[in-house]
Amino acid sequence: MITTGCERLGIEIPIIQAPLGGLVSPALAAAVSNAGGLGTLALWGADIQALRQQVRETRALTTKPFAVNLNLDFPQEERLDACLQEGVPVISFIWRDPSALVARAKAGGATVLHTVGTAVEARQAVECGVDVVVAQGWEAGGTVATMALVPAVVDAVGPVPVFAAGGIADGRGLAAALALGASGAWIGTRFLASSEVPIHPHYRERVLQATEDDTVYLEELFDLGWPKAPHRVLRNGTVAAWEAAGRPATGKRPGEGEVVATSKSRGPIVRYRPAPPAADAEGDIDAMALYAGQSVALVHKRQPAAEIVREIVGEAQAVLLGLARQLGN
Repeated sequence: MITTGCERLGIEIPIIQAPLGGLVSPALAAAVSNAGGLGTLALWGADIQALRQQVRETRALTTKPFAVNLNLDFPQEERLDACLQEGVPVISFIWRDPSALVARAKAGGATVLHTVGTAVEARQAVECGVDVVVAQGWEAGGTVATMALVPAVVDAVGPVPVFAAGGIADGRGLAAALALGASGAWIGTRFLASSEVPIHPHYRERVLQATEDDTVYLEELFDLGWPKAPHRVLRNGTVAAWEAAGRPATGKRPGEGEVVATSKSRGPIVRYRPAPPAADAEGDIDAMALYAGQSVALVHKRQPAAEIVREIVGEAQAVLLGLARQLGN
């Protein structure tokens, strides 16, 4: 199942694993890449030494292409340079205008993709040299529903490959994305149930038990560090208390500054901190940021990442074949 987007990225299966709120291990990224998709490391907040270490660990586990995701609301020049020095084959930008760094990344030998929320943003990204566009829909925290956004972006930037993000967790979603003109799918929530993702067991269980209406769309509840950053989380006590208080602004939210959990890797975790529950977290896990998209209702079991990739592709192929037969009758 090789699309133009696959060819551009050097992969065999049209699936890109999303950064998962930073909960990505080299083992997960490498497993997705080894299965033919594109694994992604979320290193936009890492120090340079940690970035280099994770890239090297990933490279030791796979010879296939993988990406590093960099959030452009923060300075990323040094991290980008470190990625290029380490030979990272794909750089994934998100937020803001990528024009200042695209040429630098491409000159360093990387393929560049950028996540957008509108067709206008997509055109701007392509004009500055982006190789692949990710169209992120409302179901994942964007501002426009995926079904409407993807064809608009495809029409705006074609023949540049577009990957659809938001609400996709199985083969039916991948087939739908392809039908909309996308070259593949950017998938996050499904990989929260992968064996390789280092998340807390309670968080994983919440994901596995969630329904399609268990997430809430938020603009600035959890302190992501930059303004107007829509995101989706599973409803929990933190969200309920904030809603009961009338959705007050930062500085007036109930329980602000309260330590709800601790982590050996991240230290004390206060309420509204954007850190999702990693495997080493202890305390009130359910009070933390439990990121999940609306596709969470389609996630039912824990599986190795490679099995997830193969299952999604197999389902998509079956759906497309079935449609071809149905339309041929």
